[in-house]
Amino acid sequence: MNSSLYEAIRTHRANGYEESIGKGMAGLRHFRGSRLLMEDSAGREAQTGRLKEAIADAEKIVIGAGAGLSTSAGYVYNGERFQKYFGDFAAKYGYRDMYSGGFYRYPSEEERWAFWSRNIYINRYMDPPKPVYDDLLALVKDKDYFVITTNVDHCFQRTGFDKKRLFYTQGDYGLWQCSKPCHDKTYDNEEVVKEMLLAQGFTIAADGTLELPCDEKLRIRAEDAQQANAAGLLKTEVPAELVPRCPVCGAPMSMNLRADDTFVEDAGWHDASAAYAGYLKTCEGKRVLYLELGVGGNTPVFNVLNPIRPKMAKNSRFYPGNGYFMKELSRITDSERLRRCA
Repeated sequence: MNSSLYEAIRTHRANGYEESIGKGMAGLRHFRGSRLLMEDSAGREAQTGRLKEAIADAEKIVIGAGAGLSTSAGYVYNGERFQKYFGDFAAKYGYRDMYSGGFYRYPSEEERWAFWSRNIYINRYMDPPKPVYDDLLALVKDKDYFVITTNVDHCFQRTGFDKKRLFYTQGDYGLWQCSKPCHDKTYDNEEVVKEMLLAQGFTIAADGTLELPCDEKLRIRAEDAQQANAAGLLKTEVPAELVPRCPVCGAPMSMNLRADDTFVEDAGWHDASAAYAGYLKTCEGKRVLYLELGVGGNTPVFNVLNPIRPKMAKNSRFYPGNGYFMKELSRITDSERLRRCA
């Protein structure tokens, strides 16, 4: 394909996320009589009880999840967790959270992928510290549910949610794509990411935990990445031969994350989009609970912050979840183990 034709096509790439949301909204136009569970001033105990009743009563449950859900599970992008794994990058470049690090313009691809390999691994392949997703699954596993999420950490699938009932709209930390992109295909990155980490000096424990280097002479493990780097135990770059490149055109690979119109919506993405639209059509005339968890103004899944909320099925209920609800998941499941861990 000549470059001018490719650029014309690329510039007019369809936004499948907006298209899918449009499909969903179209399927909900005829719905009426929805009820917002959190609009009154009922106390927390009453709200929790009401939600538990709504889950039990629902014939369908549509879960819309944002970043706050994973944050409540322990995927925190700043503070102690950031310092532990990125203290050397913070000292070198001055940023203070993983989100900022993802947008930083590194002087080389080797440094860029040193950062991203750490970010990918601890937020995609390591288990979250808290059992929030397990709690949520316990609530809905016997219900007819579907999940649409802007999260890219794959926590739903790794926890045991049915893959056929999941739609990750914004991509996946576990996938790479051509940065141009010259073709609509994505590539699993787990094995190469692990090689990158080992090359920097990390070790990976039997349970999958990413561990900082250990001083063999002193037999002391570094407390954070800054200390490990200062001791010469940890590098902030990967070998050039590990830098990923497109197998088709040779261009650098990039993360399969929706940041601009180069985002690749592969066949799996479109299958999930169609499954979501199809599920919403089955909600007609049913008692539906719309459970929105951990969202904000950036990517509200059900557009709850918009003055015009989606119109929902007669007798359906809408719960705009927040940090409080996520702390209460364990209480609703009536599991003593989950109460202790929440």
